[in-house]
Amino acid sequence: MKPVIIAEKPSQAKAYADAFSVRKQEGFLEITPCPTFPAGAYITWGVGHLVELKEPHAYNPAWKRWTLGSLPILPDRYEFQVAKGKFKQFQIVKKLIRGTDTVINACDVDREGSNIFYSIYYQTGARNQTIKRLWINSLEVDEVRKGFANLRDNRKDLQLYEEAKARQISDWLVGMNASRLYTLLLKAKGVQEVFPIGRVQTPTVYLIYQRQHEIETFVSEPFFEVEATFKAEHGTYKGKAKAKEPKREIIQELLAKHGIQPNSPGVITAVTHTDKRTPPPQLHSLSTLQATANRRWKMSPANVLKTMQGLYEKKLVTYPRTDARHITPNEFAYLKDQVGDYQQLIGHPFPIASLSPKKRYVDSSKVQEHYAIIPTKKVPTQAVQGRMSPLERNLYEEVVRTTLAMFHTDYLYTETKVTTDVNGLPFFTTGKTERDLGWKALFQRSKDEKDEPALPPLRMQEIVQSAIGIKEGKTMPPKPYTEGQLIAMMKTCGKLVEDKEETDILKEIEGLGTEATRSGIIETIKKHGYITVSKNIVSITEKGRVLCQAIEGNLLASPSMTAKWETYLRKIGNGEGSGQHFLDNTSKFIAKLLDDVPKQLEAKPIDATKVPPRQSKSRGSYQAVEVAPCPACKTGMILARKGFYGCSNYKNGCKQTFPGIFLKKKLTSAQVKLLCTKGKTNTIKGFTANNGNQFDASLALENGKLNLVFQ
Repeated sequence: MKPVIIAEKPSQAKAYADAFSVRKQEGFLEITPCPTFPAGAYITWGVGHLVELKEPHAYNPAWKRWTLGSLPILPDRYEFQVAKGKFKQFQIVKKLIRGTDTVINACDVDREGSNIFYSIYYQTGARNQTIKRLWINSLEVDEVRKGFANLRDNRKDLQLYEEAKARQISDWLVGMNASRLYTLLLKAKGVQEVFPIGRVQTPTVYLIYQRQHEIETFVSEPFFEVEATFKAEHGTYKGKAKAKEPKREIIQELLAKHGIQPNSPGVITAVTHTDKRTPPPQLHSLSTLQATANRRWKMSPANVLKTMQGLYEKKLVTYPRTDARHITPNEFAYLKDQVGDYQQLIGHPFPIASLSPKKRYVDSSKVQEHYAIIPTKKVPTQAVQGRMSPLERNLYEEVVRTTLAMFHTDYLYTETKVTTDVNGLPFFTTGKTERDLGWKALFQRSKDEKDEPALPPLRMQEIVQSAIGIKEGKTMPPKPYTEGQLIAMMKTCGKLVEDKEETDILKEIEGLGTEATRSGIIETIKKHGYITVSKNIVSITEKGRVLCQAIEGNLLASPSMTAKWETYLRKIGNGEGSGQHFLDNTSKFIAKLLDDVPKQLEAKPIDATKVPPRQSKSRGSYQAVEVAPCPACKTGMILARKGFYGCSNYKNGCKQTFPGIFLKKKLTSAQVKLLCTKGKTNTIKGFTANNGNQFDASLALENGKLNLVFQ
């Protein structure tokens, strides 16, 4: 029998097909017999998730309406269904899988890839086939062929599926229960909004709220320091005394104590030179690349991931959804052989410092599923480079330059520290002299990079002229997060650590979300209207502020708790934890929310006037009226507009609409409400066909469209 290869999406299937001779069929590709597949093979694909969890009302009709009395939503077992609009492709995949004895999971090599494959596989009803796993980090033809020739068993794959399924169901449970709980309780306080709650989204919003709260409540205080400009024989330099006081009088007393006038001469009492070096930066993970691209080009993390995915599918970079910053000796071997090609690519030849692998970059023990992001063996021609978008080119060159940096020399500089004594009060100066740019020559200096000043030649006991003054400053509030810092902040669970030199974002610690999901989480909380991003600055909205005031004091506001959940999920993926244990804890968490939140919210003064109601938008004098929750996006409301019904979430991409008149019959709000909530109307009398004949029928909503149902 021909094995069936399941790819995650059509573009991935095409990349696999490029490694073989294939014939196109509808919904799949047929590989002709070859050494890897002597009998040939079929490649088919999902379109992302072909299968999804069922809606609450599929388990219990009482869960259709949003009421506090219907909570908690905790099904005895979890059931899946084919996603809307994807039935045709699912049928093709099902027929192929059920007609073979060997199935190869060739979806992305991460927990979501495992989830997509197994949710499709189990939904087909297939059983007892041999399942193999394709495990590659690059879509180059050689790597694809090598990967299919060395397929893995599915032991690790099943563990990742267990992790992904626990994550998916747990997120569904938190979303279904907590979103309804907070929306209904806040509605009782006069806030006419839907509040989607997420296990990872909500603590992320809370961290942004905390930062904004710190900024808003910050009280700036003045401080006073002593600064001097010294004039030596070979030039001038600045110095500062170690005195920082809240009142000018204290500084004046200090100067008077030492008998210091504005022009009191000084004497250089210490000059030390220390040679220092900075090694090349580590290779990029996805989050360090997102932070770098956001700082340099203001690219959003989601855009970085999308662009990198495109470069991966063009076979120019390795798998981008990685948290590793190391590679194995195998990758180092091909990079070493192609250093000259990469140098030519960026037009920057330099003498190679060493062709030996260093632990800082090459360490198999630090590589799990994926290694760091590096260029593939495929070096793009000038024509291919010319077709790259500016974003693609920036990111590709950043990856190439960071990879080349490990073959370059260290950045060398000399740090000079000077002490200048003025009447017994020491002034301190630090300067820096670059000796060799080394790897830094590969990168353009960013505008905000400020170096310590170079100092003139100075000698011990040299007498210098002075201009001494009191400088007034004031304490500054913390800065709001940029989108790049938000990625770092999620990874480090709110402890923002970003080394401008290396963008080395903390050692591996508990964080919010995973490397692959963080940018999507940011996009989701934007879509829900909790945050806005303007000129790369992230701000909380009034809706986000109300949410954070509401969750304050319970576990939904705790990033560290959410990070612990993520850590346990990773244990499931490593075979050290149980999905059932995780879901049992999720159920306990929901029970605690249902118990605690009503009492907590009762005591909180929530200002409903700050969040405008959704239906406030009007066209001319016409006021849009809410009809029912949107059946498509689940977050917006269907509004009765002038001449049609449409989703309030249309600006975020929801296209669900209903005509005001269908087959010459006006549709009422009550009928549209039935379509949204029940999926079907009662019998409607008086539709008019094209030939003028009148008839009666019900309307049903299927895949977002209206269909006639005859009795």
